Amino acid sequence: MRRTQSTITVPRLAALLTVAVAAAGCASKHDTRGPFVGTAPYSKTISGSGDAVCWSVKRALLGQGYMLERSSEPGVLTGTRDYQPESKLNITLHLQTTCADNRNGTSIVFVTAEREESKLQKMRQTTSAGIGPATVTMPAGSARVLGVVRRETIADPNFYNSFFTLVEGFVAQEPRRPQAEQHAETSK
Repeated sequence: MRRTQSTITVPRLAALLTVAVAAAGCASKHDTRGPFVGTAPYSKTISGSGDAVCWSVKRALLGQGYMLERSSEPGVLTGTRDYQPESKLNITLHLQTTCADNRNGTSIVFVTAEREESKLQKMRQTTSAGIGPATVTMPAGSARVLGVVRRETIADPNFYNSFFTLVEGFVAQEPRRPQAEQHAETSK
């Protein structure tokens, strides 16, 4: 009986490894953290007119210490809040909200929050002197700078539920318009 021996050459093995590494790299670049689902925590329908709900969203953000940015898009609010749990660590929360009147006595609120961690890091500084190609770059010490080390979208449903509960509390404080006035506005 004759035996056949399969030989893999070094270039062929290198090519196979390159393909495997590239395939693994492509797979990790397309990580979407799950499919689109209807149960995501980023929106909620709230009883109330669009004006009352959108105003309550603004009150909720301002009441929790968020600095609001001016948006050119109506109905979109973006807020930022910073805190420093340690001397060399800064946390920034960015919230973007959108609200829309459903024209049936309810409004929908969308909110997405991002958490960003920045740490104080040492950065080398250099100085350059010279003219054209005769330029010399030399070390010039170091400085401490705040650099982003982590950024992620907050996915915790409890975080968003607490925001929506606060908004609903503010909506409940808003005076209710007479039913006839609401009906006249929705039939326009």
